Amino acid sequence: MAMKEGLIGRKKGMTQVFGEDGNLIPVTVVEAGPCTVVGLRTRPTHGYDAIQLGFEPRKKNVNKAMAGLYKKAGVASAMRVLREIRLQKTEAVSAYQVGETLTVDPLHARRVRGRGGDDQGQGLPGRRAALRLGGRRRDPRLHVSHRRPGSIGASSDPSRVWPGHHLPGRMGADRRTVLNVVVARVIPEQNLVLLRGAVPGAIGGLVVIRKSVKQTKAQQQKAKETK
Repeated sequence: MAMKEGLIGRKKGMTQVFGEDGNLIPVTVVEAGPCTVVGLRTRPTHGYDAIQLGFEPRKKNVNKAMAGLYKKAGVASAMRVLREIRLQKTEAVSAYQVGETLTVDPLHARRVRGRGGDDQGQGLPGRRAALRLGGRRRDPRLHVSHRRPGSIGASSDPSRVWPGHHLPGRMGADRRTVLNVVVARVIPEQNLVLLRGAVPGAIGGLVVIRKSVKQTKAQQQKAKETK
């Protein structure tokens, strides 16, 4: 069955293709699907409308709880990735059936939003790198203190660091979403989707592709003209 609301895939990297006008287009290659509908969430029962999608069969390390979940759903094997995709319309849930497979067939000439699971992590950098600060001037007398945070609190009273200081911390590995990404090309035989431009995430990272819910400026202008 074809994709309706969304698909789960993995980012394979970037390349470039020629468009219909002969111009070179940079694209991100995403291996999307096939995804299996593992469960349905309805507003009367769960309070919201959504579908559970499974991606990449898991061959080992399946506990009893996970095996029971997929057995109850009638899915042949457990999935490595399980995600919920919220639906905009209540009647959209009735278009899905547990156990069916979604593919990339109908993605031609669409605008979607590609959500990278996480952008690339930068580890635990120092204060200057994490907060993109300029630092002090480089001087032989300063040694390496031009990258240090300086004083962060009083010594005797209150003998602690005041909250809100710019200190080293985790950088990167944040979830990002890119809106109105144009689908440049679809290769159904290999389950590949070529998205125009860059998509957040490292190579091999998870990407959730969903239908666009935000109109572009051209679409907004066309809607005004038709009114």
